[in-house]
Amino acid sequence: MLIIGGDRLGSIIKNLEGEGFNDVIHLNGRKKQFVRKDIPRKVDLILVLTDFINHNLTATIKRKAHEHGIPICFSKRSWCFIHAEIQKFN
Repeated sequence: MLIIGGDRLGSIIKNLEGEGFNDVIHLNGRKKQFVRKDIPRKVDLILVLTDFINHNLTATIKRKAHEHGIPICFSKRSWCFIHAEIQKFN
């Protein structure tokens, strides 16, 4: 799983591991260079934390996810919202 957005995730990673997501990559999405990077090959789901990301980066991520056939979900940085979204893909 690739999480984009948010400076710190706190207990979110532990909660995701409890849901079966053992390999979690986190990028805060603040660096402009991320727009030029590609999505890592081992990613099977992208979670975008909408509280902490701009619209341009969101559009880029959506386009790249579609090109690679990777499902993408959007959530606020609250476990109850994240949990509801990942249940659709888990």
